[in-house]
Amino acid sequence: MGLVIGVCTFLIIGMFHPLVIKAHYHWGTGCWWIFLLLGIAGVVVSLLVESLFFSTLLGVFSFSSFWTIKELFEQQERVRKGWFPKNPKRKYPF
Repeated sequence: MGLVIGVCTFLIIGMFHPLVIKAHYHWGTGCWWIFLLLGIAGVVVSLLVESLFFSTLLGVFSFSSFWTIKELFEQQERVRKGWFPKNPKRKYPF
């Protein structure tokens, strides 16, 4: 069971990496509250689910959502440095 949880954790975290890039490109840091709500909802549901397996995966999802908030603001810095492309349809604070 631990190996399956480990693989699922790897996939969940891996899913959030491109999500941060796409979310920042399209909406900037202003979408941070969506990830906050996702994280809070995941925590609540993980506490209500009786299955240890699904509760664990929901916990991983929740805290990955919380971590994404931090990553959105770091992505802004990476865009400022030129490491990632700017969205030409948006104005940037830098």
